[in-house]
Amino acid sequence: MYSADTLATLFRHNTWANERLIELCAGLSDDQLDATLLGAFGSISDTLEHIVTAERSYLSRISTGRPYRHPVTAPPLSLAEMLEWARASGDGLVQWAPQVQPGDVVEIDWDGVLRDVPKTILFAQAINHATEHRAQVMTILTQLGIEPPELDSWAYFDEMIQAGDASTA
Repeated sequence: MYSADTLATLFRHNTWANERLIELCAGLSDDQLDATLLGAFGSISDTLEHIVTAERSYLSRISTGRPYRHPVTAPPLSLAEMLEWARASGDGLVQWAPQVQPGDVVEIDWDGVLRDVPKTILFAQAINHATEHRAQVMTILTQLGIEPPELDSWAYFDEMIQAGDASTA
């Protein structure tokens, strides 16, 4: 069993990490944003967009039972839009954290088979998914000679203390 406060803290950290990485990438050139590495999801910009659209879909499934489907014909999101989406989804996941009960499920089409999946699994997936892809972006940044931001929980906590907001960390 989890504590809602603990889960909310995990999502506040996740949102903070997404924001910091997108903010850093906002200062990159188009060529840098297009950089990728073998084994990564894709380019920096594609990976960041994948993080925020997936997180939006996880929140939609948790809150409405339906996934968010980003139109395939839509133009790529700008970094400003990605930052806005990251904040909105992050805030939504923080708000939903205390509402979801261990037995709450959502029906998901899993390779053609409808399955009831616990909403708590979607919470875990949202955090793991973003962490994995942030690490890929940070590896690409390192290969470009760009120092990635410190996104671990210690850096988050330090920033919250400096902001005088450690109680909500």
